[in-house]
Amino acid sequence: MSVSMKNIKFPLLLLCFVSQLFYAQDKPKTKEAGHEDVNKFRQMYDLLATPNMYRTASGAPGPEYYQQQADYKMSIELDDKNQKLFGSETITYTNNAKESLDYLWVQLDQNQHAKTSKSPLAENQNPDDAISVNGFSKKYLQEPFDGGFKIEYVKDAAGKALPYNINETMMRVDLPKPLKHGEKCSFSVKWWYNINNYMIVGGRSGYEHFAKDGNNLYVLAQFYPRMAVYNDVEGWQNMQFWGGGEFALPFGNFEVDITVPADHIMEATGVLQNRAEVFTAEQVKRYEQAEKSFDKPVIVVTQAEAAAKESSFSTAKKTWKFKAENVRDFGIATSRKLIYDAMAVKIGDKNVMAISVYPKEGNPLWEQYSTRAVAHTLKSYSKYTFDFPYPKAVSVNAQDQGMEYPMICWNFGRPEEDGTFSDGVKYGMLGVVIHEVGHNFFPMIVNSDERQWTWMDEGLNTFMEYLAEQSFDPNFPSRRGPAKLIVPYMSGDQSGLVPIMTNSESIKQFGNNAYGKPAAGLNILRETIMGHELFDFAFRTYANRWKFKHPTPEDFFRTMEDASAVDLDWFFRGWFYTTDFNDIGIKEVKRYFVSAETPKGYKEAKAEFSPRKPKSTSGPKVYMIAQSSEDFKPELNKAFSYKEAKPLSEFVDANFSDEEKAKLADPKYFYHITFEKPGGLVMPIILEMTFEDGTTETQTFPAQIWRMNDREVSRFFATTKPVKKFTVDPKLETADIDVTNNVWPKETVKSKFD
Repeated sequence: MSVSMKNIKFPLLLLCFVSQLFYAQDKPKTKEAGHEDVNKFRQMYDLLATPNMYRTASGAPGPEYYQQQADYKMSIELDDKNQKLFGSETITYTNNAKESLDYLWVQLDQNQHAKTSKSPLAENQNPDDAISVNGFSKKYLQEPFDGGFKIEYVKDAAGKALPYNINETMMRVDLPKPLKHGEKCSFSVKWWYNINNYMIVGGRSGYEHFAKDGNNLYVLAQFYPRMAVYNDVEGWQNMQFWGGGEFALPFGNFEVDITVPADHIMEATGVLQNRAEVFTAEQVKRYEQAEKSFDKPVIVVTQAEAAAKESSFSTAKKTWKFKAENVRDFGIATSRKLIYDAMAVKIGDKNVMAISVYPKEGNPLWEQYSTRAVAHTLKSYSKYTFDFPYPKAVSVNAQDQGMEYPMICWNFGRPEEDGTFSDGVKYGMLGVVIHEVGHNFFPMIVNSDERQWTWMDEGLNTFMEYLAEQSFDPNFPSRRGPAKLIVPYMSGDQSGLVPIMTNSESIKQFGNNAYGKPAAGLNILRETIMGHELFDFAFRTYANRWKFKHPTPEDFFRTMEDASAVDLDWFFRGWFYTTDFNDIGIKEVKRYFVSAETPKGYKEAKAEFSPRKPKSTSGPKVYMIAQSSEDFKPELNKAFSYKEAKPLSEFVDANFSDEEKAKLADPKYFYHITFEKPGGLVMPIILEMTFEDGTTETQTFPAQIWRMNDREVSRFFATTKPVKKFTVDPKLETADIDVTNNVWPKETVKSKFD
């Protein structure tokens, strides 16, 4: 303490109120606060599934956890001239459940494009104010696209027909006898379908037509009948594919032969088995160079080679053979237009191939950035989860696409015809490459149920994408991730919002709800509530517990708490199960100072007051009397004994050595701040104090400060310097929707006109 403070002689240390520096704050005008009458910190027993031997209370797989396996051997052929795909497959299904199965459910997702599909009928429809001629023709004049699987047969291993029933996008295959625990059964399916032009019909796969040269670029997925998931949570996950909720799939091994025109270049899920048969000798040599190049991509199929084949339209055929182990799905990209480049990436003790395929229309953007972005993504995601286990990751340039499959994904982004591109196009392309390649981790490996919970893959992946983008380029204009970017959504009309924990087909504002809000929530956990070390350990624990398995939301919530010792029920309840918003403001500030002067009314009050002795009278006492108005209020101080009071300097001299006194604080200014919480969400209070000399100090109070009062709390601050300004959440870490009440003294908010 300073000499001046030590030499103050007064019988009682008084904190005297100088001025009631109070500024009324406006409440949100468009939304109700969303306060509940129940404790926001109650545990989530009412929301989470009961732990059991399959899934434990810790969030880990239990001793009875199981999952089914589906292995595929298939042969498919592309009719490029007529845009048809023909295929046959043998599925070997292993039942690892303790119960027997009387039938199997197979997904027929292409049936969403069938003429009889109910998906279009489930959408609201209003008259168009204006519509293009092509749009009018397609909508009212033309015959609808004849999509969907044409199933030719379903047979058992002996070639005998199996009874089956098709219900929209699901096919039930009836078994001749129950499939018991540990048993396998094999059956075969033959099919064909018309491939959709996704630029016209829409869809997550199909083909893009290039009118200038007459070629097609195919990105093929959901192209084969696929086994549905059977597990301890849903039984059969046979919810129809309406178009919003994506896929739930078991793991298995694939052997796939794909026959295409001989002048095509292809990439697909898995390891190519016959490279020397489908590439030229020079291209094989270049690929081998790429396997040893870790600093820059090697062009395997050049732009000149691809352009030369654009007019060939070969009638000969080639068959590409791929094998993939322990994957949940399979995707293919093929065209005679494809340029191909690749480089090796060191992941742990393995070399992984980062690959890009793209038409010349993607250059120079794709040659410059795509494969480098793939490599960076694999490194970044591996850092926060587990080493990427697959042998490769492929990025395919497909206009207006952004879709993911094991080891392969399609991504939009092309320059102008003259090769120029804006920063917007560049960063948009980089963002989608990082995002879709990142999906290899969520949900291709950490295999959540997308048909039920979009956020479990899209939200987690968007959060990871943000980390990868920022490490790729610190100035990356990330669209989602930081808490401040979700504020416009969370402050919107409640009628347009639903909780994150909403089934995938019923989500309003899909991108904000399933991508943006979960990503922002994870950033808040990492940056503000848990800190990097605790969050990263818990998140990595979740990823490793559930890689190559089927996690549920409960498994994620429980693991994050189990691995961190941070109680997060209040956060998950509010952020994921409600549409409440965060709004914390400064309601009132009172300033105090130390004074030896007797406050007005003190003597009169003392004369009328008969104080009680304190419970403990050992040692000297110092009593602080806070005067909260111009008139002294003794009723606030009935427990004080004036006879026991000592001067501050006498107390210090009697209790501290000279060395200890040199380390004592020297507070001269005292502030009492009342915080209000118009918002229904619970959040930490982050308070920045800006002193008159321009320096700042930040204090963070955990969310638990609201546990006794969900609307209003207060704190008392002692400082050595006068405070010029108090600011709540100065770095916009908590998605506070109204920052006009975050500053004291209140600042005038500039209008849009200003």
